[in-house]
Amino acid sequence: MNQIARSHLIMFLFALSFLVPPLEASEGDADPIYKNCLEDCEKSGCVGEMCFQHCKFSSDGKPIDGPWYLQEPLYQKWKQWDCRSDCRYHCMIAREEQRWKLGGKPIKYHGKWPFQRVYAIQEPAAVAFSAISLAIQFHGWLSFFILLNYKLPLRPDKKTYYEYTGLFHIYAILAMNFWFWSAVCHTRDVELTEKLDYSSAVALVGFSFILTILRTFDVRDETSRVMVAAPLIAFVMTHILYLNFYKLDYGNSVYESLISYPELFLIGSFWYPFITNPDLFPGLNTKVCMAMGVANLLIWGVWAGITSHPSRWKVWLFNVGGTIALLLEIYDFPPYKGFIDAHALWHAANIPLAYICWSFVRDDAVLRTSTLLNKTK
Repeated sequence: MNQIARSHLIMFLFALSFLVPPLEASEGDADPIYKNCLEDCEKSGCVGEMCFQHCKFSSDGKPIDGPWYLQEPLYQKWKQWDCRSDCRYHCMIAREEQRWKLGGKPIKYHGKWPFQRVYAIQEPAAVAFSAISLAIQFHGWLSFFILLNYKLPLRPDKKTYYEYTGLFHIYAILAMNFWFWSAVCHTRDVELTEKLDYSSAVALVGFSFILTILRTFDVRDETSRVMVAAPLIAFVMTHILYLNFYKLDYGNSVYESLISYPELFLIGSFWYPFITNPDLFPGLNTKVCMAMGVANLLIWGVWAGITSHPSRWKVWLFNVGGTIALLLEIYDFPPYKGFIDAHALWHAANIPLAYICWSFVRDDAVLRTSTLLNKTK
């Protein structure tokens, strides 16, 4: 096989690999000690010396045996920790303690890293960072609103001079909505909270992409805005429907795919980082969000390089921080001490990025208002 044919084969197999159906199994799920613990817990309601009263009931709340007063109180049901989820959690923690004593590294269970719960909160660090990001977004939006309506001059019809006011109000609503559901989902990730988290993230990233195009290309005509936004909104809505009604795509382990499809080994050393760290292989949702995120950074980066905007340095600062945050989403690692993993650090990185973003938006509003006022004189 000549060099050109080999190159074509590699590219074909690389493209084919994106069509490989994802598998949701994790290494921890297949661990025999973990599986035995889970089976024993669901029968006895105990992991070691720890027992759960609500294991006497099925997950839908119907008693299996024992008196009705053993059922978990209604005021505690908000946390959605039923018998199966409690068994999974405590078996996982027990197994990880055993692995740690033997010098083993943390592994994923049911697609998730082993986190330590705090007062029924599943990922306390991510929840805290999400709540702070929500507060920063609200502060940024409120300061933007006050600036436009009470500090900068208004048009005779009481509207603002800044042409992107409405778009940034929508952005603020979507951003606060995302961080709210992010905090809820990381408190307890059941199917409903995961769908709300993923859907709100896609909506925010998609609208950010639209806003990036409209602002950097200075699209002010309403007809042109609709022509740009309509196909992108249709794409984003289609993807949200896909996540909610077809498949909630988390991302995927390529290791199991390579076992099912051994022909992919022909690609050779290209796959080494994915084989050694299987969870690097992205799912469809990750690809969609990453594509729009990278496009955002590239467009803003080019715009900052050619514009004379006095606050363009904030765009560069945001781009550098955004790239670092993006790398945290790509290169996953287990939680330190069971609390802080790469995703939690991504949440933390978004706190200063939100502040920089709104700082630039306020500067942009002041500059555009000043420019338009000078033109009217």
